[in-house]
Amino acid sequence: MTEFHALVPAAGFGARMGHDIPKQYLPLAGQPMIFHAINTLCSCSEIATVFVVLSPDDSLFHEFDWTPFGDKLQTLYCGGHTRADTVLNGLLASEIEPDDWVLVHDAARPCLTQAHLDKLIAELRDDAVGGILAVPVADTLKRADAQGRIAHTEERGGLWQAQTPQMFRVGLLAQALQHCSAVTDEASAIEALGLHPRLVAGDSGNFKVTYPQDLRLAELLLKEM
Repeated sequence: MTEFHALVPAAGFGARMGHDIPKQYLPLAGQPMIFHAINTLCSCSEIATVFVVLSPDDSLFHEFDWTPFGDKLQTLYCGGHTRADTVLNGLLASEIEPDDWVLVHDAARPCLTQAHLDKLIAELRDDAVGGILAVPVADTLKRADAQGRIAHTEERGGLWQAQTPQMFRVGLLAQALQHCSAVTDEASAIEALGLHPRLVAGDSGNFKVTYPQDLRLAELLLKEM
């Protein structure tokens, strides 16, 4: 029977946050930031295993208490230099069946909800390719020139902002990342194979914590969840 698994790449640092520890371990609502995504993923009955892919020299993850998640949470110390390397290494080390689904989720998207997961899985479980959570672009987009001035306004019709989880068959995603590793998300690697992932409408609450001020917003949202 086909299973669903989750994979959280967490080998990066997040330099734009301006802290001395990796972003995923910054305190947020009484827990390290990564805890909140893991908690949501582990709470999903459809997901069999949640793999967290860490840097080989990570010494912080096991300073926190992960016992509530039991064996459903698995750690893999095989993170690479890039996100694509980390995800591919995690897929290969996890030994998941090629036909199983994997939901790759950012450690820095702590406000993921069960509703997000339910919708993504429901809309993609019979899809031939897979797809991603995303939201239509609402703001006016400006293209900058080399001097930091507006070169022109981009047409936003049909543009979506990619989020995570991004859900694909394990074998297909591994093949795609081996074929094209110079990508910033999994969907881009799938696209490089000539395939067209499906867009599943999410919402702005599932945002990525990138700058220090984002922590305050994330904390407010988590208190309301």
